[in-house]
Amino acid sequence: MEKNIKAAIIDLYDGETNQGIRCIKDILFDNGLKYDLFDMRGKGENPTTDYDIYISSGGPGSPWDGEGKKWEEDYFKLMDALWANNQNPANRKKYVFFICHSFQIMVRYFSLGEVVRRNSKSFGIMPIHKTKSGKLEILFKNLSDPFYAADFREWQVIQPNLQKIDLLGAKIIALEKVRPHVDLERAIMAIRVSDEFFGTQFHPEADPESMLYHFMKPERKEHVVSKYGEERYNEMLNLCESDEGIKSTRKNVLPGFLKEAIKQLNKESI
Repeated sequence: MEKNIKAAIIDLYDGETNQGIRCIKDILFDNGLKYDLFDMRGKGENPTTDYDIYISSGGPGSPWDGEGKKWEEDYFKLMDALWANNQNPANRKKYVFFICHSFQIMVRYFSLGEVVRRNSKSFGIMPIHKTKSGKLEILFKNLSDPFYAADFREWQVIQPNLQKIDLLGAKIIALEKVRPHVDLERAIMAIRVSDEFFGTQFHPEADPESMLYHFMKPERKEHVVSKYGEERYNEMLNLCESDEGIKSTRKNVLPGFLKEAIKQLNKESI
């Protein structure tokens, strides 16, 4: 175990039954990290700034749902403190990974783009394309292009605020699948905000067990088949088990973030 490194899971599922938190817990355990779990959205549980690594989860509903609510006010105050901490070179850095719902809230927090409702819900295992910056991204170096990831979205990030992105030194590193037959802007799927802050619209924590859990539900199968067809549904099932499917994404993205954070934190401790 990494005895001197503390991790916090920020649960934004609002009490909804999910597989995401289990997957995050598994990855933290596999990387030798103990963690505390905070149900911020559902129970108002707030982590302190004493942790080194924060994993902020996905969740249901609108990313604007928290406006005016105490839990979101507390969430933004926490981000204020963590970001401010990292601006001082003398401080021990704080690492934050934002997933799906948290990614959308993070984009709102930094004003990095427009967060809007999609024309139709995205559900399944989808191709994710690296941008030019994404091809240089250390967390993506072992992934194919495109790579595949679990993608559950009723909302999306579009219209990047390039001025703010440049000001922060942030990088857009992934976009959604190419859709030549759809005359709509491709959504942003991942952003590296800084060396310590990283977010993905997709679910890098998803494992075959969690995806099969979703795909075996009759209403979920019906949704995928009606939207994409039986052949695409079967392809998604294969991508659950394929080494080039979500297994590769799960193995590389979030574990890569943790390994890099642990390496840098251990350097700071010397």
